[in-house]
Amino acid sequence: MDAFQTQFTLTRDYLAESFDESLPHSRATSPNFLFPAVLFVAGAGLLVFTEQPEIAGWAFVAMCVLELLHIKFRRGWWLFRQTWGKNSDIEVTLTIDDDGVQTKSLFAATTVAWSELNHVIDTGRGIVLVTEGSQQYISKSVLTQPTIDRLLTNPP
Repeated sequence: MDAFQTQFTLTRDYLAESFDESLPHSRATSPNFLFPAVLFVAGAGLLVFTEQPEIAGWAFVAMCVLELLHIKFRRGWWLFRQTWGKNSDIEVTLTIDDDGVQTKSLFAATTVAWSELNHVIDTGRGIVLVTEGSQQYISKSVLTQPTIDRLLTNPP
């Protein structure tokens, strides 16, 4: 495989595209409402069935509400954390070669070796590289068409 290298900036738009395109292919596609339900039942149980001070019961109910807000606004919360992180609005170097896919920035470096790659997903706007424990999104806007075709048809 011919080596491909490019640079791009991790803007808020790129991060939003990454979240939107990766979410349907992640393990957490649908939110888990079990945890807030358990918190609510525990809080209600403490309030109704015990003689403990009410603060513990209300704390569990408040944690339930906080978790439900986290589920409701998870995209916004994730984008907020990413844009306030030190990797926001910095230049990233993407290299695709015989070793795999490497991304390097001022504060982080990741490598997905071809041997670690389980499969590649075409999302329409980008490509998701899926390994055993993680996934990495690459927007098609930073790739050339021959590189996209090579990744989708026959990763090394």
